[in-house]
Amino acid sequence: MFAGAQVSLYPMTDGFVDVIMSSLSALDPYRERLRIETDDISTLIVGPPEVLFPALRDLYVAAAASRQHVVLRATLSRGCPGEPDDPICQTNALANPSEPLDSRQAGALAALAETPQTGETARAQFSLYVMGAGDHMAEIMGCIDFLKRSGTFDRSKNFCTRLIGDSGPVFATLQEAFCRFGPPQGHVTIDLTVSANSPSIA
Repeated sequence: MFAGAQVSLYPMTDGFVDVIMSSLSALDPYRERLRIETDDISTLIVGPPEVLFPALRDLYVAAAASRQHVVLRATLSRGCPGEPDDPICQTNALANPSEPLDSRQAGALAALAETPQTGETARAQFSLYVMGAGDHMAEIMGCIDFLKRSGTFDRSKNFCTRLIGDSGPVFATLQEAFCRFGPPQGHVTIDLTVSANSPSIA
């Protein structure tokens, strides 16, 4: 399997270079378990979801700690048929395809209950895309039902779902959505935007 994310940070400050470079250092503890490549547009992070999402969380937390308005944009994908299998992506985190939706939802909620807090609020919106064979709408609706019970659900929006809460549970919610819904051998993607310290928040 191939799994990973293309991630970009957008700090709204004259000191954007320092915010980006200092935030990227939060990925250092993960470099032995992930393939990380940064260019002038984005950072590619390849590896198993159970390592990928904590790395994204820590990148976001480091950027948010700057107290500047920062937006993290990411496209996440697993099982893309156009990418070769990569041994670094081996994982046992993906749901059993024969497990009923309600059982997968319960497992996702149980995992969230053990998630530590980070102290940084995350306001996120994302869309889940389940591609390939099977009833993709059943998977998406099952994910939405999980989100509404996750404790991080804010509201539904056109084309996406909004989450809010401590960044620990928010990124854990995203991880569960990515891993528990959609076939393990299928192609699943997430389009994600997370905002910190927006001046529009009273």
